[in-house]
Amino acid sequence: MSKTVTGCLLIIGNEILSGRTQDTNLAHLARELNEVGVRMVHARVIPDVEDIIVNTVNECRALYNHVFTTGGIGPTHDDITADCIARAFNTELYFHPDVVEIINRRKAPPDAMEARLRMARIPKGATLIDNPTGGPPGFQMENVYVMAGVPMVMQAMVSTLTKERLGGGDPVRSRSVGVYLGESTVAADLREIQGRYPEIDLGSYPFYREDGYGTNLVMRGTNETELDEMLREIESMIRNLGAEPFYDQ
Repeated sequence: MSKTVTGCLLIIGNEILSGRTQDTNLAHLARELNEVGVRMVHARVIPDVEDIIVNTVNECRALYNHVFTTGGIGPTHDDITADCIARAFNTELYFHPDVVEIINRRKAPPDAMEARLRMARIPKGATLIDNPTGGPPGFQMENVYVMAGVPMVMQAMVSTLTKERLGGGDPVRSRSVGVYLGESTVAADLREIQGRYPEIDLGSYPFYREDGYGTNLVMRGTNETELDEMLREIESMIRNLGAEPFYDQ
C-alpha cells in the first residue's frame, strides 16, 4: 500500500467570493503538491470573517495532513489571517525581527511603513516560509501553511516547500484517454475497472467539441505500474464498445 498524504487549501478573501478576483492558486498548488507526494483532496473558499476562518482552520487541520491558506496576510485592516491563525492555535502575534528587517529595507513614509509592518506579525511558535520575491514571508504553524493570495508571490512561496518539510509520500502521477462515447455508455465498465484498482482515482469528464461529444477518462495514483495496467484495460474497454481511444485532450 502506498502512503497517502493529504492536503487541503483554504482560499480566504471576500474578493474571491464576490467574483472580482478569480482564483488560480488552487490549480498551481495541486500540481506542485503532486510532485512532493501530497494529494490535494479538499478545498474551500471562505470570507474574511474571523470566526469562520478560525473554525475552518481548526476543523481542517484535524482532518488533513497539511492545510494551506492563501490570502489575508497583506498590510490592510481586512487582512486578518495572521490574527485568526494565532487565535486558532491559542497563541499571540509578535513582530518577527527577521520580517521587520525585510520590510525596513524598502523605505516608505511613516503611515505606509506602519501599515506594511502589519505583515511582520507572526504567531508565536510559527516558522517562516521563504518568499523568493523579496517581500515578507509566509509562515507555518504546525501543519498549517499560511501564504499570500497574490499568485506570483504564492507560487514563489510554494517553490520553497520541499518534500522533507511536508513529509510527503510518493509523487502522484496520471494517465488520461479520450473517447467519443457518453459517460452512461462507459459507466458500468468503469465501475468494474475501478473496483480492481482501489488505490487509483478514476474519473470521467464529459466534453463537447465541433466533431462530437464524449468522455475524458483520467487516472491518478502513485503506482506507475498499476496506472499503466488500468490504462490498458480502459483502452480495451473502449475498443470492445466499438470506439477508438485518443490522447489529445
